[in-house]
Amino acid sequence: MDEALAAEGLVKRYGARTAVEDLSFRVPRGSIYGVLGPNGAGKSTTLRMLVGVLRPTAGSITLLGGPVSRQTLRRVGYLPEERGLYRSMSARSAIAYLARLKGTPSRVAYKRADQLLTDHGLGKFRRKKIKTMSKGMAQKVQVLGAIAHEPDFIIFDEPFSGLDPVNQRVLEDTIRAQAAAGRTILFSTHVMEHAERLCDRILLIAQGSKAFEGTVPEALALAPSVAMLETEGDYDLAAVLGPRGFNISFDGEEHGNKRWRAKLENGHGARQLLQACVEVGAPLSLFEPARASLHEAFVALVGDKAAVRAAE
Repeated sequence: MDEALAAEGLVKRYGARTAVEDLSFRVPRGSIYGVLGPNGAGKSTTLRMLVGVLRPTAGSITLLGGPVSRQTLRRVGYLPEERGLYRSMSARSAIAYLARLKGTPSRVAYKRADQLLTDHGLGKFRRKKIKTMSKGMAQKVQVLGAIAHEPDFIIFDEPFSGLDPVNQRVLEDTIRAQAAAGRTILFSTHVMEHAERLCDRILLIAQGSKAFEGTVPEALALAPSVAMLETEGDYDLAAVLGPRGFNISFDGEEHGNKRWRAKLENGHGARQLLQACVEVGAPLSLFEPARASLHEAFVALVGDKAAVRAAE
């Protein structure tokens, strides 16, 4: 596998507290790679070690074919979790400044800043000062600053945090465009839907340790399949089918019907569930097998408590 990054046995301790424990993973060149887990799982600590902000207590990192160094990091774009721009700078100056720090000539940096702002719908705000911008707009400027020097490898720490749904979609398109240009992208998130839509491979972290590493389809295969059902009236499907070994939970009401969510596990597939409904005379108005989600795979791997923390 041609790798943009390889991490082996990463450990980070703060005194008696271990933030990351024996973490190993590899990021293929040209891929979109997601680091997922609940808040406090160790995602940001891991990313900070990858870009040299933190030194690992143990383990090694190979970045773009060599050790983490000032020269190697010139080829990396990084968006930290803690956003920060010089507030008195204009948008174009802030982007150009970040590009110049990575070695881009001044004239080229300003030209790229103007083009990026125009391409992302911010052209008319290019001379607007950061301190007068909304939080979401300033974040978009910082994202553009991370890619203005046209890096080979882009690392985003929780890039979707603070963005409204429209701008989250815009950022997804930006990530896809950067990948289409041949760049490697690694981003962390606790929102599984972003990773499910974007990623070629994912790393799931729970309590500082690796719970899973592989492709999204491989992760989804670990989650139990589900089916959505609706029954008419006050019929209690869970009470009737629970004693038969089916895992069914109430999922709310819609148009006067009760909705149910059934996990298809322990040899109970969609066909067995439907047959059981027929046998007990359940008044079904809907029976729909559904594709498992990455969130359900996460629950299957790390448990309900960690999944609840992620959702929160």
